[in-house]
Amino acid sequence: MNVFASALGAAAIVLASASGALSARTDLVLGVVLEPPHLDPTAGAAAAIDEIVYANIFEGLTRIGPKGEVLPALAESWEVSDDGKTYTFHLRQNATFHDGTSFDAEDVKFSLERAMAEDSTNAQKVLFSAIESVEVVDAATVRVSLKHPQGSFLYNLGWGDAVIVAPESAEGNKEKPIGTGPFKFQNWARGSSVTIVKNPDYWGEPVALERAEFRFIPDAAASVTALLSGDVQALPNMQAGDALPQIEADSRFKVVIGATEGETILAMNNGKEPLNDLKVRQAISHALNRDEIILGASSGHGVPIGSHFSPANEAYVDLTGLYPHDVEKAKQLLAEAGYPDGFSATLKLPPPNYARQGGEIIASQLREIGIELEIIPMEWAQWLEQVFTNKDYDLTIISHTEPNDINIYAREDYYFNYQNPEFNAVIEELELTADPAKRNELYGQAQRIIAEDAVNGFLFQLPKIGVWDAKLEGLWENSPIQANDLTKVRWTE
Repeated sequence: MNVFASALGAAAIVLASASGALSARTDLVLGVVLEPPHLDPTAGAAAAIDEIVYANIFEGLTRIGPKGEVLPALAESWEVSDDGKTYTFHLRQNATFHDGTSFDAEDVKFSLERAMAEDSTNAQKVLFSAIESVEVVDAATVRVSLKHPQGSFLYNLGWGDAVIVAPESAEGNKEKPIGTGPFKFQNWARGSSVTIVKNPDYWGEPVALERAEFRFIPDAAASVTALLSGDVQALPNMQAGDALPQIEADSRFKVVIGATEGETILAMNNGKEPLNDLKVRQAISHALNRDEIILGASSGHGVPIGSHFSPANEAYVDLTGLYPHDVEKAKQLLAEAGYPDGFSATLKLPPPNYARQGGEIIASQLREIGIELEIIPMEWAQWLEQVFTNKDYDLTIISHTEPNDINIYAREDYYFNYQNPEFNAVIEELELTADPAKRNELYGQAQRIIAEDAVNGFLFQLPKIGVWDAKLEGLWENSPIQANDLTKVRWTE
């Protein structure tokens, strides 16, 4: 018997066992606040959809990276004509959909024409309004012609609303999403979680995770318990509240506070009395104490805003001083508007803590000037139907997490019921402008118009309070787009 060889064999077995024991885990449970109404990002406005499927299950021609940059995705490259009106996209030739169907130029044509169609249910149909035509040059090449140059076109194609879907599976994407991404949909346990698994046939760099579960935890206290017990390993947007200092002191976790594109507003129905009166809206704006609201609704981490624009954007204009907190001024404006004793209104609140907690604070602040609010808590689906779709509301609190979305104030049928031809003209010029400096100037004009019109009560930029296991890496610090991109996430042991 060769004792030396036997010893080497035994050592190899021990080393192999140790290696297996120390190998990094490949599963992940993330806690998310809201359950999406469905899983098709091309047919719904809820951020909760993109927070699960964006970059994980579905991909667009371009994608938005962690710093807000435009990156190639299903289009590996493109050329733009000298007049800025023609984009020629060269597509990935080894991509397939999760059901095995091929990806090619016909899918791109189908997806873009579907999104821009007259009967489109796309919540961001305006993203595609500049498109004149979509032409299949060959299986790997698409030519998109625009009605006019559009400086934001490549960025727009990176939104979740612009992902590419297949005609064979598009109608079923709400319940069983089928994309080209690095993860495949596995299961949706209603009221509990959505599970995705690694796509072994992905065209790009394979992901490290074999399985990820998005678990719905709307209750802040329950999310803290789930984290501390190890039931969840990451809360990308944690409602930490008073528990944050305890978590920060625990070496098992990383606490990463970043920025989002979430303009948190007290939205007002500008088409409904008495909120159709500028002086009433100005009175409400003066009654709001942002510092109190930020402390109570975002654990003090929100950044004050005075218009619908992110402070992280280079075109941001600080308009927070336009309507300073001034109760006497607010009462004076109400009296001038014909409401010396105030009035009653409803405040419909969706589930997130920033809305529910912020609502209580705002109701107390408006009570000081004679406005009595009936608080009506709503589930997400109710809010989308009654407030967002049917415009059946007086006031509501919501974070608009879509990037650079100030153009929503120019939409004819948007739930704010706001119309201003001067603002619309600025947005129209912005659409035609590619020069960055000129675009920033126009963004500044747009911010000032809606701030002066007190269209909504502009509160704060929603912070991204990310908390996750200290051994995890690759989760985004900031949220330039509403997403939990897992493509670079891995365990370090």
